[in-house]
Amino acid sequence: MISTAIVLIGLLLLFLGAGLWIGPTMLLVAIIGMVLYTSAPTGMIMSTTIWSASTNWALTALPLFIWMGEILYRSRLSEDMFKGLAPWMSRIPGRLLHVNILGCAVFAAVCGSSAATALTVGKMSLPELKKRGYHDGLSLGTLCGSGTLGLMIPPSIMMIVYGVAAEVSIAQLFIAGVIPGLMLVVMFMGYVALWAVFNPGKMPSREHEPRLSFMQKIWESRGLIPVVILIIAVIGSIYTGVATATEAAAVGVAGSLLLSALSGSLTRANFVNGLVSAMVTSCMLTFILACAAFLSNAMGFIGLPRALASTIAAWELSPIVLLFALTIFYIVLGCFLDGISMVVLTTSIVMPLVAASGFDLVWFGIYIVIVCEMSQITPPVGFNLFALQSLTGRNILTIAHATLPFFIILALAIVLIVIFPEIALYLPQKMMGG
Repeated sequence: MISTAIVLIGLLLLFLGAGLWIGPTMLLVAIIGMVLYTSAPTGMIMSTTIWSASTNWALTALPLFIWMGEILYRSRLSEDMFKGLAPWMSRIPGRLLHVNILGCAVFAAVCGSSAATALTVGKMSLPELKKRGYHDGLSLGTLCGSGTLGLMIPPSIMMIVYGVAAEVSIAQLFIAGVIPGLMLVVMFMGYVALWAVFNPGKMPSREHEPRLSFMQKIWESRGLIPVVILIIAVIGSIYTGVATATEAAAVGVAGSLLLSALSGSLTRANFVNGLVSAMVTSCMLTFILACAAFLSNAMGFIGLPRALASTIAAWELSPIVLLFALTIFYIVLGCFLDGISMVVLTTSIVMPLVAASGFDLVWFGIYIVIVCEMSQITPPVGFNLFALQSLTGRNILTIAHATLPFFIILALAIVLIVIFPEIALYLPQKMMGG
């Protein structure tokens, strides 16, 4: 069985290294594994598995949330975010650097994509921060690190993918991500504030930042109020049980179209481009999930997950040691693959180990999202690094160095949710209790 695993993993790495897309790679490896190591009818199993995976009702939330993000991506949201958040940051150590963090948190709540969050906020904030003399490295670091919030703060595409692959409630995953997401925002802002306190000479003077009264700040933030209401409506409807994740996504799309129309950015071109972009992304992700489902089934027929679980069980690793090993494994894997590929590739193998060790699968979903957040800022294949490189033209290693403190903060967040699992499980338990 070890030789079988080596052959299949070798084929997987070979196809990926040759530049083959992740979906066809998994499909090919599954077919080869079924033909070589089982007598099962490969064609029949492939067709039924792919059909079953692609018609999963839970997947209907995916295109809707992606479309919601595409609509607001093409609206005036990024401009409104900077104008609305900047006046409130003038008295906090670090001042406008916090706009990157809070801006990413707000956009993450309507987008669900890490790289799109970093790009959208960066287009508006980086020129303003540079013009006002803010530290270049920390400007890049806060943006690249906070962009990872797109994976954690619901609605998250990553959570939908994990929920479908691991057969876990997407609604519970969304709610479970709220407190860890807010915790990361506070940790990021805390680091920036401490940095500003200990490096006052690297902060610009306040002369270019106007003093505004409380009512003037409210007026400047008026463009953010409808978006915040939309976010609360989407997440609140899931938490209270009024709507499923799919129904909440439909509410989000309707609200996004309304806000875009009221802001004057809902043109025919924007509508069509957003719809096409959402369709392309959704089809790509659905195809990957369908291929991953077939690969999982193939591994089951071959017996790899069971054999691996038995081998790991024979080692008698404690749950904490297993978790530590998985963290290292995912960080290394994140150097070469994006987060979604990591989840769909490893779910069939890792889930039996996780379940056998007694970990809550909703909690593990939050854990794996944080680890995937780390992979977004890990060279050489860190998507947030690539996004900022395309935006700024800076060397990718320079951006990675600037983002290193936020990588460490994410690692600290993993330690915190391991010690205090209630951080991730409190709201889902309250929701189920209600």
